[in-house]
Amino acid sequence: MFEYVGALHMHSKFSDGSGEVNEIAQAASEVGLDYIILTDHNTLRALKEGYEGWYGNTLLLVGCEINDKENKNHYLAFGINDTFSTRLSAKEYVKLVKNNGGIGFLAHPHEKRIHMKEHPPYPWVDWDIEDFNGIEIWNHMSEWMENLTEENKYQAFMHPLRTIVAPPEVTLKIWDELNQKRRVVGIGGVDAHAHKYNLLGFLEVEIFPYKVLFKSIHTHILTPEEIKKGKSNEEIETVKKIIYNSLNSGSCFVANDYHGDSRGFRFHAEISGRPAFRTGRFYQMGDTISGEDKIRLRVILPVEKALISLIHNGKKADEVETNEANFIVGQKGAYRVEVRLNNKAWIYSNHIRIV
Repeated sequence: MFEYVGALHMHSKFSDGSGEVNEIAQAASEVGLDYIILTDHNTLRALKEGYEGWYGNTLLLVGCEINDKENKNHYLAFGINDTFSTRLSAKEYVKLVKNNGGIGFLAHPHEKRIHMKEHPPYPWVDWDIEDFNGIEIWNHMSEWMENLTEENKYQAFMHPLRTIVAPPEVTLKIWDELNQKRRVVGIGGVDAHAHKYNLLGFLEVEIFPYKVLFKSIHTHILTPEEIKKGKSNEEIETVKKIIYNSLNSGSCFVANDYHGDSRGFRFHAEISGRPAFRTGRFYQMGDTISGEDKIRLRVILPVEKALISLIHNGKKADEVETNEANFIVGQKGAYRVEVRLNNKAWIYSNHIRIV
């Protein structure tokens, strides 16, 4: 499998961000990202004006963030060519994204604001919908704003990457419950806007430069095909399909790479005849396995050791501190892995489902 590292969920001057599209892409290239996905609110202007393509070694793709008339139920839509009216209900535009060949993810589904009344939350509230592909389990700016208080705001402004702790527990809980019924892919987003903010009445600061946020929450994709850099429309469409297929299938994981480079993390299942594992049948994140008694779930880390937790149907099933772990499981359900590095939340795999 080939691994590529990207940042999802960001905004340019075409909606409520402060950056030009090409400047955002250049910042991503300087950080070393393989791809980014722009998601301006309710517009695909960047796509229509031809901004999609390669900037240095980074591929910029264009999606959008859709919301309803109450400015709730924000939805990250990828792979569509037209936007939809905000007068539509969430059920309607989620269905339209699917019918138009796109994929979609619930954005910051449990967002809340305690100390910032001027910036209300935009949670997902319509949980009866089933046509979405996945959930944004970790959103940098949402968590940063939720943790902000009068007491810590200056430290938070100075150290925006240190104040990110972990995905919301309620989001992980819902995500695990949904995966017991069907595959629901987890992604991470930076939600970058680079807003300008008057901090002391005379000092204007940027919250936060795109280049800063591009160093935090990443979505790593694993693909069976190597991504080749080509500038023609046909070549870009080929790469776009590879990336979106990986996101749709759940062949990806979320990591806060500010704490350490997670390239090389792997979580897969191995199945063979009893009692030894010999046949070499592999299942990746996002896959569903049926009709097997015992399965080995294997974890590989790119560091000497970290705390690996195996999560089964939302509950911790096992835990070990090492750089390579093997878990033999026989129960049905949804399995995923959480990894803590130096006691900090680091990696969240997608599920492997046993039915």
